[in-house]
Amino acid sequence: MADDDAEDEGPVVELGDGEPVDGAPLAQVASRLTWPQQASSIRQKEGDAVVRTPSGPQTLSDVLDRVDETYFDTRQTFVHEIRAVAGDGPVETSN
Repeated sequence: MADDDAEDEGPVVELGDGEPVDGAPLAQVASRLTWPQQASSIRQKEGDAVVRTPSGPQTLSDVLDRVDETYFDTRQTFVHEIRAVAGDGPVETSN
C-alpha cells in the first residue's frame, strides 16, 4: 500500500520551466551497448546519437574522434574516456 502513496506525491525533483536540453545523457547511450566494444563498433551502432555535454549537444562520433582509445573493456571505461574529452558537468541552458 505504501507504493500507492508514493505515486500520489508527484516528482521528487522539481523540474525547471526552461527549454528541454538537446541530446541524450551519455549513460543512456552507454546502456544500449554491450561490453566490451571497439570504438569502430560503437561508431557504427550509436555514432549518430547526440549526447549532452557541458558545451552543448554533440554526436557521439564527433566525441569519439577526440578519444585516443580504440577498445573499451567496460561501460565505465567508455564513460570515463568520453567524459575526459567532452567534459563532465552541468549542461548550459539558455535561461
